[in-house]
Amino acid sequence: MTASASSRTGGPDLIKAVPVRHPGRWVGVVIIALFVFLLVQSLVTNQNFHWDTVGTYLMDVLVIQGIGWTLLLTVLSMVLATVLAIILAFMRQSDNPLFRYISWVWVWFFRGTPVYTQLVFWGLVAVLYPKIAAGVPWGPELFSFNTQDLIQPFLAAMLGLGLNESAYLAEIFRAGLKSVDAGQMEAAEALGMRRSKIMWRIILPQAMRVIVPPTGNETIGMLKTTSLVLAVPFTLDLTFVTSSIANRIYLPIPLLIVAAIWYLVITSVLMVGQHFIERHYGKGVDNLVPAPVKATQAVTAAHTTPEAAAATEEGGHV
Repeated sequence: MTASASSRTGGPDLIKAVPVRHPGRWVGVVIIALFVFLLVQSLVTNQNFHWDTVGTYLMDVLVIQGIGWTLLLTVLSMVLATVLAIILAFMRQSDNPLFRYISWVWVWFFRGTPVYTQLVFWGLVAVLYPKIAAGVPWGPELFSFNTQDLIQPFLAAMLGLGLNESAYLAEIFRAGLKSVDAGQMEAAEALGMRRSKIMWRIILPQAMRVIVPPTGNETIGMLKTTSLVLAVPFTLDLTFVTSSIANRIYLPIPLLIVAAIWYLVITSVLMVGQHFIERHYGKGVDNLVPAPVKATQAVTAAHTTPEAAAATEEGGHV
């Protein structure tokens, strides 16, 4: 029906809608596309990148071993940091003022000093304490250890990274615990639940939605912070291995690219894992991740009249 015909019949006049134009978007697309084209052209045509050397050392045995040591150091440091952070977060919320003060001092010290300085300290701990001994005060010595033999470079690197990270995770966990309404703790205590069970079954599942995103970011940051363990010194991680190869062949740029590629690959895998963990704990809260609904029960409930539901409930109580 045309506009004139609709007017004769008394119907509404149709209009021809014209979408809003956004010339700025196209200008931005053209600029970005030009920048990407120039960047790709530079990467392909610039011989100083030495892509053949990158391909040669990308799967080198020493590089793969460095990746393994880096991952092991990251995992163990994060485990240590997580355990300490949970204890510190609970201490910070304790009714005991001594526990709160100790937790605050721990966070203040390890957040206030550079991680590189802490790693250097752990590398030199044998200078301060050459021997670790236990025994009766002012009496006989029961046993002792040589500090340099006990705290190897890997252990020193793990302690330095883990203790430093525990201060940051403690604040993240404390924020997550405080995000849960205190009334839920009070209601659970009124039902006679133990405090440990309340924390495990009620508080932590809700707090994880706040805890997981920054903890995932801290894990990725820990992966990259392992490049500083040369301060211990620990010389088996990915950064040191690629730097050693670069010094041997006098080509630093391609080996830097090798390290960057592997860090990007590992970080991408961690980001995917973080996405699914966030999705799991965000069910029922985030709009993008609705809570699971059982389709059969939902359809049945939708088609049940209030009278039938009341009759069913009365029959169930008979």
